[in-house]
Amino acid sequence: MGEYAQKRLIRKLDLERFLSAVKPQPTPKAHLEQYTLSEHVAANILHMAAYSNSNILDKSVLDLGCGTGRLALGACFLGAKEVVGVDVDPLAIRTASENSRNLGLAACVQWVNANVNSVVGCFDTVLMNPPFGVQTREADRAFLAKALDVGNAVYSLHNHPEVNKRLIGQLKSRDGFLQVQPSPFLQRFIEKNNGSVMGVYSMLMTIPHMFDFHRKLKYDFVVDLYFIQKKP
Repeated sequence: MGEYAQKRLIRKLDLERFLSAVKPQPTPKAHLEQYTLSEHVAANILHMAAYSNSNILDKSVLDLGCGTGRLALGACFLGAKEVVGVDVDPLAIRTASENSRNLGLAACVQWVNANVNSVVGCFDTVLMNPPFGVQTREADRAFLAKALDVGNAVYSLHNHPEVNKRLIGQLKSRDGFLQVQPSPFLQRFIEKNNGSVMGVYSMLMTIPHMFDFHRKLKYDFVVDLYFIQKKP
């Protein structure tokens, strides 16, 4: 699994340091909503999956919409048995493959250039940062449906349902996340697709000016991490 695969407890700070070595998308595309997941948010997701719920170590892991591989390679680093990263963008897959080689983890992960709907199989855990539906309405629904089709435990990021300046302020003053209530719309969709929401956690996401339609140097917004279990 490469020199970095670990079976001992990894500090979140060390995990963030590792994730910072994963190169981001060199030419992000707005229509695919290719916003790079920050090291801090990615580390929170991976740490919860690995150490709160035992869903990474010695598990099979799928990263849907993997981009350049931050979540997939983080799972390898934390001791996943096998990892598959899937993305529709060939440049993202090439960059992810380069990242895995540079980090000594090429043997741990398989990269697949494909649409999420083409994924088949069965995985212990699915990690994903799907498109939020800003450019294409409800774009995240196809990812959720596929994750619940092939995975047992699912960790999925979604846009918080409202702009909440008070919540942004709370998250800025905390290291990590706050537990919140699920969106009724997402909860109904998840239950319809044979899943149960086990917890929802808000985190602060910051992105720099990336596209022509951006008007600020950076944007702070809230993302919600859904931890979902497939129903027996």
